[in-house]
Amino acid sequence: MELSKEIQEFLFNDAVERFLRYVKVWTTSDQNRETVPTTKNQFDLGKLLVEELKALNLEDVIHDEYGFVYAYLPPSEGFEKKTAIGLLAHLDTSDAVSGKNVKPVIHQNYDGSVIKFAQDKGLTLHFVDSPLLEKYIGLDIITSEGDTLLGADDKAGIAEIMAACAAWHKYPELKHGPIAICFSPDEETGLGITKVDEKKLPKICYTVDGGEMGELEYECFDAWRATFIFKGLSVHPGYAKNKMINSIQIACNFFSELPEAESPQHTEKREGFYHLTRLQGIAEEATAKVIIRDFVEKHNQKRIEYIKKLKDAYEVRYPGLEIQVDFLHQYQNMIKFLEKKQIIIDLAKQAIENSGLELLMHPIRGGTDGSKLSAKGILTPNIFAGGLLFHSRKEHIPTLALQKAAEVLIYLAELWTKEK
Repeated sequence: MELSKEIQEFLFNDAVERFLRYVKVWTTSDQNRETVPTTKNQFDLGKLLVEELKALNLEDVIHDEYGFVYAYLPPSEGFEKKTAIGLLAHLDTSDAVSGKNVKPVIHQNYDGSVIKFAQDKGLTLHFVDSPLLEKYIGLDIITSEGDTLLGADDKAGIAEIMAACAAWHKYPELKHGPIAICFSPDEETGLGITKVDEKKLPKICYTVDGGEMGELEYECFDAWRATFIFKGLSVHPGYAKNKMINSIQIACNFFSELPEAESPQHTEKREGFYHLTRLQGIAEEATAKVIIRDFVEKHNQKRIEYIKKLKDAYEVRYPGLEIQVDFLHQYQNMIKFLEKKQIIIDLAKQAIENSGLELLMHPIRGGTDGSKLSAKGILTPNIFAGGLLFHSRKEHIPTLALQKAAEVLIYLAELWTKEK
């Protein structure tokens, strides 16, 4: 099957229109909260999607107490017994940059010049920031106005899944088996998927949450988080000699001993790192969080052991100091689960190639909901959504990516109907 020009144009227009609408809905999650959802405003986009899914005649549309949106697309006639697949994207955006009052801007027929932002005259976007922009000359590029992120992570994925659903509704010649739709809260905090109703998902799913057009990802970090409490003693600074135990100053010294070469700003490709994400406190007590990442779990275990030894050394170095550190295994490298059923990856590869894109295979220097789902037995690789420079005010996406990701989903569903 090759998609007609009419269907391609429909997917383009529908996906772009939805994306421009969705990014205006404020759905920032909160890394400092432990509830699901961490922010109530994630329900706002969920409510909108529920109504749109119902309008497309999807069945069993549910918006649950945790903010998840579930829906079911019945199979084309004659394909009832074909393998069911699931399509997932997440509702929230990162709290690294404001996601409130996003105003998307379309830079039409991008000519390769420096992109400027209306709300921040000193902010620019060019090849040095995003080398792929050079490949996108001649395309339309969407950014924010520079005072917020854009929200392509992951409202692009939502728009692409919804555009595919709209095409399946409008063009019955597009054949597919049973399809489950799931839009999840709090992917950015890593908490949302812990509340997923696994019974509503088939054993084969795909997240639409990757970057560059053509990407397929089925390997991610093994991920840990270390939470620290430094307990010291506050004494009047005029009389503090040999008495004060300044927790926050000691914490600064402690984290300066993490290898600088193993920090995010000095690593790439398959290199792991420590990343201090939060440090706050006073002389009496300080708290901190560090994330630990690598593709190989035993490498992370070495980092954990280093932290434990450093803790012991500091408690000897500063008598009376107490350091509490707790380690949490956040998610596993999903490759060890996905390799067990190669067809899931092979059909995604073929779908990307059928869309006319070059297939790009990269490990994810991060994680997706798919990593936790795969560990639960719901095998879930990650298909591109098309956005770049996620979590920043320079975030951008070519409009063509919105169309192409939707095309890939159409081809993918059709390919699964041919599997026995």
